[in-house]
Amino acid sequence: MQRIELVTPSGISEALELGRTPDAAYLAGGTNLVDFLRTGAMRAMTLIDIDGLPLRGTDFDGERLRIGALTRMSELASEPAVRDRYRFIAESLELSASAQLRNMASIGGNLLQRTRCPYFRERGFKCNKRTPGSGCAARDGENRRHAILGGSEACVATHASDLAVALVAADAEVHLHGRTGEWTCPLETLYIEPASTPEIETRIERGDLIVAVSVPRLPGGPRSVYLKLRERASYEFALVSVAASVELDRAAIKQARVALGGVATRPWRAHDTEQRLQGVALDDFDALREAAASAFLNARPLRDNGFKVELGTRAIVDAVRQAGGDA
Repeated sequence: MQRIELVTPSGISEALELGRTPDAAYLAGGTNLVDFLRTGAMRAMTLIDIDGLPLRGTDFDGERLRIGALTRMSELASEPAVRDRYRFIAESLELSASAQLRNMASIGGNLLQRTRCPYFRERGFKCNKRTPGSGCAARDGENRRHAILGGSEACVATHASDLAVALVAADAEVHLHGRTGEWTCPLETLYIEPASTPEIETRIERGDLIVAVSVPRLPGGPRSVYLKLRERASYEFALVSVAASVELDRAAIKQARVALGGVATRPWRAHDTEQRLQGVALDDFDALREAAASAFLNARPLRDNGFKVELGTRAIVDAVRQAGGDA
């Protein structure tokens, strides 16, 4: 493993200054970063230990939930306001990892975990994300788990965060401190599709630091579900996942939120599906399926992962019906 200097800033301002150092990286829970450094998938000369910064805790004022970036996944999942009003956020956290990892991993770190596939970890394979310009082994290799939405010739890796899918469905915003001061970004637009530069995954500049995430009051929040389909029951990345919330007008859908994981290079908001679900009755399977299928009209399956179109369509229908209490 490479030699690394560990530094501990006294406050946010010093952390931001240290973060502008070339080859520096922020370290919080370390559940993702340390593994990548150990295997050589990522490099850093300096690790900035931000775990002691005052960025932990949650607050709900009745209209908005604010989450400190260093809040642990387990802490957020157990927060009463989250379990009562944003159920799919709590479910996405509990389906993300083992209890041990949830006790260590931070919310900010989870949202910034690398978009990757098995080829990213292995030095013997081409990977534009690890070595820009080297090629993408997944396009002609085994690609069952890879993206059918948002990919490019350069990269088809899927985004790994379950939490990010639920937060995108909930219209969450990310609050950051950086070189130009404080700034806020909708989580959905924070992530960048790979195009020809898959090594650039977010709009965050060097030294920028996530300090909090905020979520507005969610219509249908108690009627929300995170459905995760995977190849084994233990903690595994999703083949397809769906975060869905439903606000009902009697038996018909007044408003729905739907976001997808496991199928795209970023957390994928299914806006067309949401629009088509308005006014649909929960027992109208044909209309539900038609709305769900619209999420995949622009899908570009690879050799091994075309099944995700049908699996994703069915998953959306199931999640919406569960959220509506009709399954």
